Amino acid sequence: MIDVTINGDIHSLCKNIKLTQLLRQLDLSGKKIAIELNKEIVVRSNYENVTLNSGDKLEIVHFIGGGKK
Repeated sequence: MIDVTINGDIHSLCKNIKLTQLLRQLDLSGKKIAIELNKEIVVRSNYENVTLNSGDKLEIVHFIGGGKK
Protein backbone atom coordinates (compact mmCIF):
# COMPACT_ATOMS: atom_id res chain seq x y z
CA MET A 1 0.00 0.00 0.00
CA ILE A 2 1.07 3.57 -0.64
CA ASP A 3 -0.31 6.83 0.73
CA VAL A 4 -0.98 9.74 -1.61
CA THR A 5 -2.66 13.06 -0.95
CA ILE A 6 -5.60 13.91 -3.20
CA ASN A 7 -7.04 17.40 -2.87
CA GLY A 8 -5.68 17.63 0.67
CA ASP A 9 -6.92 14.21 1.88
CA ILE A 10 -4.66 11.19 2.40
CA HIS A 11 -5.70 8.04 0.51
CA SER A 12 -4.19 4.56 0.74
CA LEU A 13 -3.80 2.96 -2.67
CA CYS A 14 -2.50 -0.29 -4.12
CA LYS A 15 1.19 -0.25 -4.89
CA ASN A 16 2.19 0.68 -8.46
CA ILE A 17 -1.20 2.12 -9.40
CA LYS A 18 -1.36 4.10 -12.63
CA LEU A 19 -3.05 7.49 -12.77
CA THR A 20 -5.66 6.10 -15.18
CA GLN A 21 -6.52 3.35 -12.65
CA LEU A 22 -6.97 5.96 -9.91
CA LEU A 23 -9.29 7.99 -12.12
CA ARG A 24 -11.44 4.89 -12.72
CA GLN A 25 -11.58 4.23 -8.96
CA LEU A 26 -12.66 7.84 -8.35
CA ASP A 27 -15.23 7.62 -11.19
CA LEU A 28 -13.47 10.43 -13.07
CA SER A 29 -12.57 8.58 -16.28
CA GLY A 30 -13.63 10.51 -19.35
CA LYS A 31 -14.62 13.61 -17.42
CA LYS A 32 -13.21 17.06 -18.10
CA ILE A 33 -10.56 17.35 -15.43
CA ALA A 34 -7.13 18.83 -14.86
CA ILE A 35 -4.53 17.10 -12.70
CA GLU A 36 -1.56 18.54 -10.91
CA LEU A 37 0.94 15.98 -9.59
CA ASN A 38 3.54 17.30 -7.17
CA LYS A 39 2.91 20.86 -8.38
CA GLU A 40 3.24 20.02 -12.09
CA ILE A 41 0.36 19.75 -14.55
CA VAL A 42 -0.03 16.29 -16.08
CA VAL A 43 -0.94 16.30 -19.77
CA ARG A 44 -3.98 14.11 -20.42
CA SER A 45 -2.09 12.07 -23.03
CA ASN A 46 0.40 11.07 -20.29
CA TYR A 47 -2.15 9.85 -17.70
CA GLU A 48 -1.61 6.18 -18.63
CA ASN A 49 2.18 6.56 -18.32
CA VAL A 50 2.16 8.00 -14.79
CA THR A 51 2.67 5.60 -11.89
CA LEU A 52 1.85 7.00 -8.47
CA ASN A 53 4.34 6.74 -5.62
CA SER A 54 3.99 7.02 -1.87
CA GLY A 55 3.98 10.66 -0.81
CA ASP A 56 2.70 12.02 -4.14
CA LYS A 57 0.37 15.00 -3.93
CA LEU A 58 -2.44 15.34 -6.46
CA GLU A 59 -4.83 18.16 -7.06
CA ILE A 60 -7.73 17.17 -9.28
CA VAL A 61 -10.20 19.74 -10.53
CA HIS A 62 -13.14 19.17 -12.80
CA PHE A 63 -14.87 21.69 -14.98
CA ILE A 64 -18.50 22.54 -14.48
CA GLY A 65 -20.48 24.19 -17.25
CA GLY A 66 -22.67 27.11 -16.48
CA GLY A 67 -23.37 30.67 -17.28
CA LYS A 68 -26.32 32.84 -18.17
CA LYS A 69 -29.31 31.50 -20.04
